[in-house]
Amino acid sequence: MIAFLTLPFMLQSLLIAIDEWYFHCKRGLPLWERIGHPLDTLSLIICLSIPIFLPLSKGNFILYLCLSVLSCLLVTKDEFVHKHHCPAAENWLHALLFLNHPLLLTSAGLIWSVLSGSPLIFLVDCLPHASFLYLFLAIQCGLAIAFMLYQIIYWNFIWPKKAHT
Repeated sequence: MIAFLTLPFMLQSLLIAIDEWYFHCKRGLPLWERIGHPLDTLSLIICLSIPIFLPLSKGNFILYLCLSVLSCLLVTKDEFVHKHHCPAAENWLHALLFLNHPLLLTSAGLIWSVLSGSPLIFLVDCLPHASFLYLFLAIQCGLAIAFMLYQIIYWNFIWPKKAHT
């Protein structure tokens, strides 16, 4: 069950690495992507922060659910323009990322259930691993913060200088 809960995070890391370091570095990013992609990452960070810092309650769950839906919608915002700037393979990769995004957020919500000590029936075997899952979720959030900082710094301050030299 632990592998099931962590798999969407691993898949996200692999897909985003291919997107970033193959497709983005190959074609470069226009300003709207240099601004929009860190916002996408920030929406994920906000969602992941909720199970890390807030106890599971009805109100916090509704907040998490609403922010997760907004994050899923936000990450699709560029697709109207991507179709003109990206090759078909990159658009397909984006489709995989869009399919994985709600799975990742669902996994984070299920991990939150385990962390609260009141997991769903099929997650009972995860209870002994709650401290690992908390650490895993915290590390994932930290990696997302580091990736967002990379997106901001590299694409807005380093890359334009490389492009003009």
